[in-house]
Amino acid sequence: MIVESTVVGISAIVGAGIGFFVAKKMDAANYEVHVEQAKAKAKAIEHEAELVLKNSNIKVKEAELAAREQYEDKVISCKKEHSEKMLELEKKEEHYKEELKKINKEKSELGNIQKEAKELYAEGTKLKEEYTIKVQEALNVLEKSAGLTQLEAKELVLKKVEEQSRSEIAHIVRKYEEEAKQDVRRRVNYILAQATSRFAGDFAAERLINVVNIKNDELKGRIIGKEGRNIKALEMLLGVDIIIDDTPNAIILSSFNLYRRAVATKVIELLVEDGRIQPARIEAIYEKVKEEFDKGLIEEGQNILMDLGLTKVHPEIVKLIGRLKFRASYGQNALGHSLEVAHLAGIIAAECGGDEMLARRAGILHDIGKALTHDFPGSHVDLGADICKRYKEKDAVINAIYAHHGHEEPTSVESAAVCAADTLSAARPGARREVLEAFLKRVKSIEEIATDKDGIKQAYAINAGREVRVIANAKLVNDDEAVLLAKEIAKEIEEKVQYPGEIKVNVIREVRSIDFAR
Repeated sequence: MIVESTVVGISAIVGAGIGFFVAKKMDAANYEVHVEQAKAKAKAIEHEAELVLKNSNIKVKEAELAAREQYEDKVISCKKEHSEKMLELEKKEEHYKEELKKINKEKSELGNIQKEAKELYAEGTKLKEEYTIKVQEALNVLEKSAGLTQLEAKELVLKKVEEQSRSEIAHIVRKYEEEAKQDVRRRVNYILAQATSRFAGDFAAERLINVVNIKNDELKGRIIGKEGRNIKALEMLLGVDIIIDDTPNAIILSSFNLYRRAVATKVIELLVEDGRIQPARIEAIYEKVKEEFDKGLIEEGQNILMDLGLTKVHPEIVKLIGRLKFRASYGQNALGHSLEVAHLAGIIAAECGGDEMLARRAGILHDIGKALTHDFPGSHVDLGADICKRYKEKDAVINAIYAHHGHEEPTSVESAAVCAADTLSAARPGARREVLEAFLKRVKSIEEIATDKDGIKQAYAINAGREVRVIANAKLVNDDEAVLLAKEIAKEIEEKVQYPGEIKVNVIREVRSIDFAR
């Protein structure tokens, strides 16, 4: 058993050794094959590399040849361009040399001219001195012969020259006036037509009294009260005059302040309706009505601004706009007037290329100072400008406030539009009314100014004092002088007469020739 195991082990060892040597021989044979294959591949790669290198050398030579040809072409082109530039520079140099010669020649001639001018100036100065001496001698002779001093003679000559030139000046003025009128008439008519056709406001004439209707005359005694205590309390609190007379079923409230009259009317209406009339009740009703009116003023102002499309207005100014409803000028409601001016100014500014909304803002605020004139001293122009400055309104608005009464010149299209719109609104027929006495004085002054002029036969103020018709003496005044007379009369009216709107001066010159056939 042991012997068999030993034999098997030896056999295994021998077999393993033989296998090892056989494997080693086979590996050696495979290695040599791989080496040969590697050598063959190396030779093939080396051959390919030689071909690539050869091709690369050829391409390099071709590129070098092309670059050399391009370089030579560029050199030839640059030489040609250089030659042309040099030729051009030579031509310019020759031209500049010729110009320099001309300049030197002209400089020399200029020197000669300056020399001659100096000589002529010296000669002219000498002649002027001689002329002055001769003139003085002539004046002395004239003074002795005419019996006039030099100053008197000068005044006489100037007067004659002025008389002779007056006709020529009048003719020139008339000519250029006609040309200007023809140029602007169409444009102005278009703007006015647009403005007046787009807006028309409704106005009601404001009065100095309000009438409160009562059911029966017994209430008059209750309003007067015991020993007049109720009516005294009412007048003191409301700031109006209460007139109780024989007019049936009516009580009259009188005050120049529309706001006070409106508040007083409402207070008395509520007291009459309530029936309890005594001082404490009067004060309570008054406070309630005044609070409602203040709220109404703000709402009125806000509605007006909303209708105009305006925003960012200070609340105090909004309240003042509403208060304009209770102010009037020459019988024209201030709020209605301001609204009309705002609409017209917006339309005019838009047509003239300005800011329509800014013109509306300036228009509604141009008379804002009238809401303060009952409470503060000063003109409505200064009060309005101060309040707008305080609340940071734009410069165009402030300028419009000053300009619409001539305190400043308009500095923008918008402020000029407000001035034009203010004149249109105030001057339209029926917009304003005046006291009869003041109206008669104004009309008389206008006629006297016209008749005081030389060559005027008659003068008539017509069209409610908005036009003066002047009849000139045809023998003393010609057509051109009539133009100057119209301007002189208009200027004097502007300086001496106060009036709303404008006054048309119409100078008429007529020649009549009469003969009889017998």
